[in-house]
Amino acid sequence: MSVETSAEIESDEEIVDDDSVSLFEGDEGGLEYAQRHALVTLLKQRFVSARTHPRDWQVLVEHERVLRSRLNDLFLDLQVDRDREVAWKRQATPEAGDRFPTLLYDAAWSREETLVLVHLRDRLRAGQAGGDARVFVDREDLVDYVASFRPPHATDVAGDEKRARNAVASVLKAGLLIATGTDERFEISEAVEPLLPLELLQELLEALQRANNTDAPPQDPADLFDEDTGSADDTAHDRAGSTDDVR
Repeated sequence: MSVETSAEIESDEEIVDDDSVSLFEGDEGGLEYAQRHALVTLLKQRFVSARTHPRDWQVLVEHERVLRSRLNDLFLDLQVDRDREVAWKRQATPEAGDRFPTLLYDAAWSREETLVLVHLRDRLRAGQAGGDARVFVDREDLVDYVASFRPPHATDVAGDEKRARNAVASVLKAGLLIATGTDERFEISEAVEPLLPLELLQELLEALQRANNTDAPPQDPADLFDEDTGSADDTAHDRAGSTDDVR
């Protein structure tokens, strides 16, 4: 997920009149262009934040109710963390009966991706506790962290390293790492916390420890977590270790 560029903004401004509701012949939609743009971004991306999509975030904050309504029509729920300035969609859960039809599919995090996410959450919290407004991490730091969880019987060192590097690339593509001026250093997105519930990460980490048949990881899991569960609800969908995306 990339930050909006000035060229993209200028291109949008040339296409439409923001005060117009009818945007094409036969258009019966009730949203203005900026609202539609924010809605499409919410549907296409795993999350929208003030950092990555500043215009869409501002529109979302100003028109949260109408955008929530449009998502509800698609059996989706809008989650908004105003403190961290992050918003994301989630499959709505019926009060009773069968599951709703869905536009989303489950993309499960791999073992290596899970470890990357655990480390990012830890680094983000440590940096913010130290007063850092923005927290950065190196690619090799992430790769080394994943390697520290290799079980004693693992012998495919090259394959394991490749999977770790691919995991970093996947998390970068998901927008939870933000590119900087170098390929080896990234900014950690504040979306890491609200998108990844505490209980889910701890369960996944413990499952990895059991699978590795190790007594304890290099870092005590208790050091990675505290009682603050963030703003994301602990649902069965979260526990599946998946992220939402449109089909």
